Amino acid sequence: MGEVFAGRYELIDPIGRGGVGAVWRAWDHRRRRYVAAKVLQQSDAHTLLRFVREQALRIEHPHVLAPASWAADDDKVLFTMDLVSGGSLAHVIGDYGPLPPRFVCLLLDQLLSGLSTVHAEGVVHRDIKPANILMEATGSGRPHLRLSDFGISMRKGEPRLTETNYVVGTPGYFAPEQMMGAEPDFPADLFAVGLVALYLLQGRKPDAQALVEHFAAHGTPGAPEGIPEPLWQVLAGLLQPDPHARFRTATGARKALTAAVEMLPEAGPDDEPVEVFDQIGPLPEGFGPDGPVTAPPEAPQQPSDRQAPVPPPVSMSETGSFHLAPPPAASQPSAASPGIAPPQQEPYPQAGLPQPGFQQPPSAPYAADAPPAYAVGAPDPSQAPTSGVRHDPSATRPYTAQQHQQFPPVPAPPVQHAAPHPPVRRTRPGPPPKVAVPVLVVALICFAVGIWALTQV
Repeated sequence: MGEVFAGRYELIDPIGRGGVGAVWRAWDHRRRRYVAAKVLQQSDAHTLLRFVREQALRIEHPHVLAPASWAADDDKVLFTMDLVSGGSLAHVIGDYGPLPPRFVCLLLDQLLSGLSTVHAEGVVHRDIKPANILMEATGSGRPHLRLSDFGISMRKGEPRLTETNYVVGTPGYFAPEQMMGAEPDFPADLFAVGLVALYLLQGRKPDAQALVEHFAAHGTPGAPEGIPEPLWQVLAGLLQPDPHARFRTATGARKALTAAVEMLPEAGPDDEPVEVFDQIGPLPEGFGPDGPVTAPPEAPQQPSDRQAPVPPPVSMSETGSFHLAPPPAASQPSAASPGIAPPQQEPYPQAGLPQPGFQQPPSAPYAADAPPAYAVGAPDPSQAPTSGVRHDPSATRPYTAQQHQQFPPVPAPPVQHAAPHPPVRRTRPGPPPKVAVPVLVVALICFAVGIWALTQV
């Protein structure tokens, strides 16, 4: 997730950069939609004043992209506008080069329509250029442009924020009167519109200075190659060096353009259709078409059937002591490890007496005819002379560690509970020595004083 600005706008990823700020794709948590947020990078008084002017502009028009709201957070400020994802006219020229005349006329008609509304508000844009004319991502459908970036615009009659003889704007799109320091006026914007039209028709940035010099020296030149004459007459009316010979209003230029379109040839079947693609790209991870994507809650883990039961928690008595859990039941001993003899818990069996859990060791194969060891009636080897005792390995072999013979476990004897003892009568303890000794000393003193008093009578 991105940084949340002023508790409302969540900045997602940067999509552009201007002279005084960066443009971000952001999510508006209040209106639940994606917007473009221009974050101011500088905080000097001059830049802040321009920012205030730009964000205060409110123009509602389908071909104008003006600020919609603004917010401040500590030392940062931003304003938001609609998110336009098709890039600018510079992207379209980069994809296709020179555009068909009828397509250019459609774009110029939309641009002049939006500019007429801006001028009706008394605002001079002062920075019309291909990079400031954005396109909706309409694909192969009807194109839709938006005039944007009112950072250096101003209303007629407002005080200028720049020094005298200081020109603001983009070099190459200045009107001649701007270069001479004249007050901003509407015809200067129309001159820039004519230069943008040449850029779209030729696929390259026009040389405004050479064009002005040619107009001043030779008058209106002939139509350049690839530009129909009716359309060139409209563009020549926009590019006149003298602002008084130029179109005075965007509405007048739009009417002349509409008449020129009627005389243009129809588009041929071989003309390549122009598509406007999405230039922003997909949303980053964690965001969807409807806003930030929340992770689905994890499913609760089902208890396994083989899971051991959890013992109850140890409780405390009223005095703070713990109740011990009962001892576990006696479990069956596990098999002995290889090479380790199990411990012998039971005593050796006595001859002739059946013992529970005791098995007679098998006799050796080579001593099948001899009486089994420790059998009833067998001679006692301990009573025979030492030299006469025959060594019988079968007597001890079953008890060596080599056989690893395991005896079945002997069941534990039942627990016999002892009879309860009679209650012991407890005597009350006396006072501690620290108390008893002083009391005795005081008593002896009193006794001695009494004896002495009797002797004085």
